[in-house]
Amino acid sequence: MQRRVQIARALINDPDVVLLDEPTTGLDPQARHLVWARLRALKSRGVTLVVTTHYMDEAEQLCDRLVVMDAGHIVREGTPPALIADEVGGDVVEVAVKAERMDALIQALGSAIVGWTRRTDVLWLYGPDGATVAALAEAAEPSCKRLAIRRATLEDVFLQVTGHNLRED
Repeated sequence: MQRRVQIARALINDPDVVLLDEPTTGLDPQARHLVWARLRALKSRGVTLVVTTHYMDEAEQLCDRLVVMDAGHIVREGTPPALIADEVGGDVVEVAVKAERMDALIQALGSAIVGWTRRTDVLWLYGPDGATVAALAEAAEPSCKRLAIRRATLEDVFLQVTGHNLRED
């Protein structure tokens, strides 16, 4: 409720620019979607929104353009669809494969993938067409088990360009 009141207070004077820092932190999913709808309505009226957030799905929903920052530096910028397409393709194929076979699988896939992220015994393969990547992976590595094919998101972009290990810097 406090978050809703803060947003309402910020909008009471019909501003041209609204600065939002983590606007939906602590909100339940219904309230979060309500806030998103209100912010989209403001955008359609011509209000400029400047949003800082760690929630990549929020950035994807609200932002026409964005910057990805790491350690205080801009590492990528563009529209959400362009960043997703450029950095990770359209789909992510999550496959389980033995660690010692990962490099061979990545090499066998070659230009069929845009990139990849290694996570212990799971490999995330980025490409324009998940079904094709999954089929090629299964053909190239018989021990490979497909876990999921999903649409690539800004979170995948963030992990790809900043790394996915917890850092203490």
